[in-house]
Amino acid sequence: MILDIKVGDIVGRKSYGLDIYFKVLDICEDDDGNQIAYLKGLDMRLCANGPLDDLTKIEPNKLADYWRMTMIKNHEAMRRVFVRRQKDRETFLMRSVPGKEKGEEGFDVPGRVLHIDGDEDYLDLCMTTYRQLQIPAEGLNIPENRQAQKVYDLLVEHRPDLLVLTGHDGFIKGTKNFSDISNYHNSSHFVAAVKEARRYEKSRDDLVIFAGACQSHYESLLGAGANFASSPQRVLIHAFDPVFIVEKIAFTSIYDPISLQDIITGTITGFDGIGGMETRGRYRMGVPRSPY
Repeated sequence: MILDIKVGDIVGRKSYGLDIYFKVLDICEDDDGNQIAYLKGLDMRLCANGPLDDLTKIEPNKLADYWRMTMIKNHEAMRRVFVRRQKDRETFLMRSVPGKEKGEEGFDVPGRVLHIDGDEDYLDLCMTTYRQLQIPAEGLNIPENRQAQKVYDLLVEHRPDLLVLTGHDGFIKGTKNFSDISNYHNSSHFVAAVKEARRYEKSRDDLVIFAGACQSHYESLLGAGANFASSPQRVLIHAFDPVFIVEKIAFTSIYDPISLQDIITGTITGFDGIGGMETRGRYRMGVPRSPY
């Protein structure tokens, strides 16, 4: 049975009750000759490893059910987003053109996103969701330890309203001191990237930053200049959590501060996984809409 598991398979960990589905990235031997699999969560920003004999392959019908339920949840979340946006647009339009004639329309200018992600698969999922949510976004796959070197020039090139810096993170095995950033795989890299981004634009209103991944050092990321970050309770976060944060900001008027309750409860993980500070929206209403 062990030999049936190979790179690319979708598996669960028996010792964790198959709570998360993983993709097998690599299989090697440890110093004692035991086979160890390196794993990546399908939709949780988690990398892990474990003995091959603790893994079980996920049957195709169960995997299909999993993705079907994921798509149902995503479609419902998107439906709520578009309903909210329509109500907001009416408010924005009335504010822009008091006493507007019936049928007069405005046009949307949402905030533009630059998303830098250390994981290409997660980035692809996020970019698909940005397109579905009609958010103008550019995505780049850059390893976590190189993001600080690249981010300043990329900001100069793309000039976004919102910046997302994410990928993988987590505790180094055996960690007990969660306050020490040196005990995290990539938190220090995210902190360095946020600081570089703030060298480009120091205002938290003119450049809104989300930074972090699973179990990241939340306090340091906010201290470095992020508006929103993971993870207050050092829990896992979902691959789409940054997208739902960004969507709310990109489509909230520049006149309006965003309710932290509204923006964080709109994520999949919630307050355990995501936190932040008061931030203004980056959306602008334009009027009138040209017939051409």
